Amino acid sequence: MKVPMSARRVKDIMASKIMLVLTLAAVALIFFMVAGLYFKSRPILASQPLSELFFSSRWRPFRGEFGFLSFIMGTVWVTGVAVLIAVPLCLLTSIYLSEYANSKVREWVKPLIDILAGIPSVVFGVWGMLVVVPFIKDVVAPFAGVFSTGYSILAGGIVLAIMIFPVIIHVSLEIFRAVPQEVREASLAVGATRWQTIKHVVMRKALPGVAAAVVLGISRAFGETMAVLMVVGNVAKIPHSVLDPAYPLPALIANNYGEMMSIPLYDSALMLAALILLLVVLLFNALSKMILIRVQRSIR
Repeated sequence: MKVPMSARRVKDIMASKIMLVLTLAAVALIFFMVAGLYFKSRPILASQPLSELFFSSRWRPFRGEFGFLSFIMGTVWVTGVAVLIAVPLCLLTSIYLSEYANSKVREWVKPLIDILAGIPSVVFGVWGMLVVVPFIKDVVAPFAGVFSTGYSILAGGIVLAIMIFPVIIHVSLEIFRAVPQEVREASLAVGATRWQTIKHVVMRKALPGVAAAVVLGISRAFGETMAVLMVVGNVAKIPHSVLDPAYPLPALIANNYGEMMSIPLYDSALMLAALILLLVVLLFNALSKMILIRVQRSIR
């Protein structure tokens, strides 16, 4: 028995409306999170000027001093070291998989990269404590002529770089493979070598997309908590070297939320740290999305 056309149309309209509502609800979660964190951060914002919160390194909760500068700088240092390590390696890997590797190698490597993306961050943290930290303490620091416990920005940067490999590699690989084959053939036809074609033609065409991949990697690195917390040292001071310990914002929240909440403004200060992280991650994600849209339009 056939369902009348009108009834089928009503069901179709209802299904589309329900999916629209669910989509809007998912999008609204972001705004609810921002609003909730801002509401919880209002006491600290009302009691202290932004200049003191963001440009002071005095973190003495018992005295009512909540300067985020050392935590912000720790986050920037660890993220910067991770990006400096990850970008060249990921870029060369993406170029090899896109331009040189045969299909069999590509089919074997891509699932392994996916596995790397699925490893829990705590496993990376344990590996960093067992391998990276002793290596920095016993090899890198003596070579540099300084003392270090191994728990440092460099340790956090190395662990974090490995964690963002899959993000940058996957996006960069898709961008390289989206470059039309005709562009490569035209370059080879005028006598350019394969590497010259990649360097001067493919890279030039794909550069904005690679930039978007790096921005996505920064966004992923900026909010990472557990692995970095385990190897970075968690010392609340402004670092001056990659061998110094640091205290990133995510580690501050993870280590202290739920403890010493009887201290006035302490809960609000931690919520402000979470709000800062959320806004920065949203900014980087929006920026990378804008770049990718422009790349897709230019390639078409």
